[in-house]
Amino acid sequence: AVAYMTYVDRKVWAAIQLRRGPNVVGPFGLLQPLADGLKLLLKETIIPAGANKILFLLAPMITFITALVAWAVVPFDSGWVLADINVGILYLFAISSLGVYGIIIAGWASNSKYAFLGALRSAAQMVSYEVSIGFVLITVLLCAGSLNLSVIVQSQAGGIWHWYFLPLFPMFVIFFISALAETNRTPFDLPMSEAELVAGFHTEYSAMPFALFFLGEYANIILLSGMGAVLFLGGWLPPLEFAPFTWIPGVVWFALKIAFLLFVFSWT
Repeated sequence: AVAYMTYVDRKVWAAIQLRRGPNVVGPFGLLQPLADGLKLLLKETIIPAGANKILFLLAPMITFITALVAWAVVPFDSGWVLADINVGILYLFAISSLGVYGIIIAGWASNSKYAFLGALRSAAQMVSYEVSIGFVLITVLLCAGSLNLSVIVQSQAGGIWHWYFLPLFPMFVIFFISALAETNRTPFDLPMSEAELVAGFHTEYSAMPFALFFLGEYANIILLSGMGAVLFLGGWLPPLEFAPFTWIPGVVWFALKIAFLLFVFSWT
């Protein structure tokens, strides 16, 4: 999903700007993510002479692992969840906060002023927008009366007009804007500002460590879309509670809602 999100991103951007996007490797360019992955895998990992080698290589791993570990509490369908814990939202909040460490460590361990400045910018932005996501989550909790994500989804049963994006529409908008900022996406790509910072916290990275940062970033985008679907769009529930909508498995509805939010991410 993460690999093909990079492909979808480029295709959506291309379509909006009347371009072709990736279209050479494989039919419709579908093998482009594999080609990119292979290219980064075969490149040499260059570690700056003055860098702290262990932390330098650990930072991208932290970013990528925290993005994956958060999925443990996200319910894909009724009963389809790795850990159905009663503090699911608290767990998500804790794990998403840990992602900041990867970025700070990357900037510091690179032993480069540009990377360090980029890391400080990025961390400041991520921490500040986490506060707004926290306030948004509280409104959902008050409506559902539970921290368990499965219970939050079930409390939205009864059709699209029971989903929380309607009564909490301003909160849904704030959540989405905060999600853009949390993942350093346009217009919040200040940490990546090429004009003065070269590339921000990952200036000194190459090959697979560089790829892990981007995989972590895209995994976070998919995670926040999943959170948006669970909290505001009824998770795995169909929009109308009668046939033929109820014939489609819940996991398909969940995937479609994530896909819709991912499209809005790219569109923005």
